[in-house]
Amino acid sequence: MSGLSPVNQARWARFRRNRRGYWSLWLFLLLFAVSLGSELVANDKPLLVRYEGRLYFPLLFNYNETTFGGELATAADYRDPYVAHRLESHGWTLWAPIRYDYRTINFATKVPFPSPPNAQNWLGTDSSGKDVLANLLYGFRLSMLFGLALTLFSSLIGIIAGATQGYYGGRLDLWGQRFIEVWSGMPTLFLIILLSSVVPPNFWWLLGITVLFGWMSLVGVVRAEFLRTRNFDYIRAAQAMGVSDGMIMLRHMLPNAMVATLTFMPFILCGSITTLTSLDFLGFGLPLGSPSLGNLLLEGKNNLQAPWLGITAFVMLALVLSLLIFIGEAVRDAFDPGKGH
Repeated sequence: MSGLSPVNQARWARFRRNRRGYWSLWLFLLLFAVSLGSELVANDKPLLVRYEGRLYFPLLFNYNETTFGGELATAADYRDPYVAHRLESHGWTLWAPIRYDYRTINFATKVPFPSPPNAQNWLGTDSSGKDVLANLLYGFRLSMLFGLALTLFSSLIGIIAGATQGYYGGRLDLWGQRFIEVWSGMPTLFLIILLSSVVPPNFWWLLGITVLFGWMSLVGVVRAEFLRTRNFDYIRAAQAMGVSDGMIMLRHMLPNAMVATLTFMPFILCGSITTLTSLDFLGFGLPLGSPSLGNLLLEGKNNLQAPWLGITAFVMLALVLSLLIFIGEAVRDAFDPGKGH
């Protein structure tokens, strides 16, 4: 961290002193990194196959059954006993630790679906026979990517809107505030549900709708910071020297507003993840069959006789949201000079 400025070094030191937030950050990054490589951890295709002296990569390429001595010119099913026997007798295979992805149905189980945790399915299966752990892993990745994208785009729009209102003030600020008051008073969840029932949702469509109604989180703090600093002497001096408004806002005023913005980011991310989970739980979120924490919660509600479904989803959500809250508290302390001692 020697490349940081003295101010940022002091902030990093204050962040590290908050042990709960510091270790929460590392645990969260570990979970996110594992989820990004979900295909390497949970997959119904081998990661690597050596057959008759040649190497094959089923994870990257599709191979026909005839490639491994089969009779059908269709995509190889590596869980088929005949294909598995051919691969074992003429070479070897390297599998992921979990031999299921979020779409794989375990037809080999002798217990009715949803089946309890066992050696094959470490967290059991849902009512469709899909592995719960694989769905949890892929669903966590999807929820995190959606939450990060929603946080990024909504924060970007909110910062631009707040900066513009705070810098120019006057009627622009007045009309902007009135618009935000009206827009924020709309029943967001019901509008999203209504639109989702009219147009078949997908990841990007759902992201666009939630950004449209969720960009106002940072407007207030950014606007207040720009209103406070626009009359400072160095801002007036820059205006007198002919520096453009955009350059003044970007280089001289925005860094001050970023302190409050970065403090709110983890909490906004919590809300973004909760939004997607709620929509999926209500059935108005991602398309049917998508891996989702909300769908796993819905499975738990619909199958009370299988408590591992609801418990798994609850524990995962509680863990992730708690980690983000702890990180947010540590970031808040890091940007507070009064926490230096």
